[in-house]
Formats: sequence, structure tokens, C-alpha cells
Amino acid sequence: MLYTQDRTQQRQFLANAWQKFLDKKALDPLEDQLTQVIEMHPEYHKLISNIESEFFPESGEVNPFLHINLHLSLREQLSINQPKGINEYYQKILGKVQDPHEVEHLMMDCIAQMIFSSQKNNTPMDHQAYIRCLEAQSRA
Repeated sequence: MLYTQDRTQQRQFLANAWQKFLDKKALDPLEDQLTQVIEMHPEYHKLISNIESEFFPESGEVNPFLHINLHLSLREQLSINQPKGINEYYQKILGKVQDPHEVEHLMMDCIAQMIFSSQKNNTPMDHQAYIRCLEAQSRA
């Protein structure tokens, strides 16, 4: 159910997975991945259950649901090395910052920039811009 265009269903899936985790119930592999990410973000623990909340980036708010999904998207990319070479960028950035969670955040910034640009300009996602951003992160 995570892979749906329906925001409410997607958020409900995350909230349900988190509640199952808190209740110490068995999790399927996707729920386990989700709860690992949620666990790393205590600032989101109480927000996850409120699936109707609105978050406004222009006011400095972070959407925890989007943030969690960006983590999962990046982890999926890393697991299949797509785009090709992404694991090398991960390793280069990790060599500099020495914190796997921070590496994910830096790389997620590149994903978010690509998505934002695509939506703002009503164009397909620019995967080359994504790679350039990862390259810049690995040199920073």
C-alpha cells in the first residue's frame, strides 16, 4: 500500500507500521524498513499518527512522511545501484562525513531538488541533474 498516489492511504500505511512496531507486532519487510527510518527520527514519532497534518516547507516545516519516503527511495536506489554508480557516490560522501544517516540526508537533498525542479517546471525529472548534484556532494 505504500506505493499509491493516494496521500491518505500512504500516510495511513506509515502510521499503521509505526503502531505495529510500538505494539511489538510482527512487521513485514517494508514495514521494518519504514520503522527503522522512523526510529532514527524521534522528532517524527508523534507526528506519524496524525495523517491529516499539513506541512509547509515555505514556513520551515519538514514533512515527515515525505522525509521517510525519501529515505526509502534512496535506500532502494542503493540496493539496486540505480542510477548506475550511486553506491560509489554514497561511499565517497561517507568517507567525508563519516555518518551514514547524514550521507542519506545529503543525497536525499539531491533527490528532493530533482523532484522540486520537475514539479516547478512541469518537466520530466532530470536524472543528469541528480547525478551532478550527487557528484557535487561527493566533492564538497
